[in-house]
Amino acid sequence: MESIYKFDQSYESPIIGVDEVGRGPLAGPVVSAAIILNKEIIPDGINDSKKLSKKRREIISKQLISHHSYAIGIASVEEIDQINILQASLLAMKRAILGLDIIPKSVLVDGNKLPDLDFKMYPIIKGDSKSVSIAAASIIAKVYRDKIMEDLSVQHPGYYWGKNSGYGTKQHLLALKNLGVTPIHRKSFAPIYNMLN
Repeated sequence: MESIYKFDQSYESPIIGVDEVGRGPLAGPVVSAAIILNKEIIPDGINDSKKLSKKRREIISKQLISHHSYAIGIASVEEIDQINILQASLLAMKRAILGLDIIPKSVLVDGNKLPDLDFKMYPIIKGDSKSVSIAAASIIAKVYRDKIMEDLSVQHPGYYWGKNSGYGTKQHLLALKNLGVTPIHRKSFAPIYNMLN
């Protein structure tokens, strides 16, 4: 656990950590967060957002938002369908990075692909379990996107997006069958593509 807090020390500051959530779901946008941690007050317990409980993520996200510089980048369902999910994820990351008004010396990006920017950027595979900056970004992005999906769930009841975040769970697939496709669904993703064609 401690090593996640040490990993970033080998990169030049200021460091931006970047991660995205929402590549896999059948519905909703892809959301990215970029963060520059204030080294004086990094919260305890930061880890890959998938390894934390919802409650824990929300507590840490609040702490991060209160004391650190961060920005959110979003690529819409329409953009995902137009340019594909990989390009939309990179676009969301680019928007998040450019949302910070700080010129970084190092940008640590989760995964093996980099957004198209002129900063010194480092792709880090499984970065959300190696780098505290990427893990912090993953927590903010996850909490932010879950809230979007909860709000959309109220507008489109029956799909259980508040629970499944738009992923293709049994419940969600059954709802698609019974209630049909909404404007929030990704039309380029199977099984929605197959339903429409």
